[in-house]
Amino acid sequence: MKRLFAALFLAVLAQFATAAEQISAAPLFAATLADADDKPVALSRYQGKPLIINFWARWCGPCKEEIPELIKFRAAHKGQVEILGIGIEERAEPVKDFAKAYDMDYPVFVAKEQGIPLLKTLGNDKAGIPYTLFIDRRGQVVGRKMGLLRKVDLDAVTVALLAK
Repeated sequence: MKRLFAALFLAVLAQFATAAEQISAAPLFAATLADADDKPVALSRYQGKPLIINFWARWCGPCKEEIPELIKFRAAHKGQVEILGIGIEERAEPVKDFAKAYDMDYPVFVAKEQGIPLLKTLGNDKAGIPYTLFIDRRGQVVGRKMGLLRKVDLDAVTVALLAK
């Protein structure tokens, strides 16, 4: 069992190492998105912090399924890693209601018309969701995950996120 877990862990880690090689976080930090109260927020305010950027939508089943894992991770790494949820949505009010219903205790943004172009610029050519980027404190993308995010994915990238 230990060998199986180790092999899975290494496979996930290898996925992160190769997947993030050529993705720049610069477009993310250049973006200004609306928060859940529909107020503009420059994402450059999060530069210099380890980040997990999670793109989601209210109608996406896997997106809903991974939210509790993100909440647990944030609680376990409070003050070390910030999670930002970016809803591929047009309006703030439904996003705010959704975030409240799912107890999303991390910053949530509404992508509006910037959502699909931002996804594509950040290495998601098909603009599928959920899509998650892992960015270290130097602003380097150290991993990405297309599809349902699991605890093993978060565990695999934690060391890279927290590196000095």
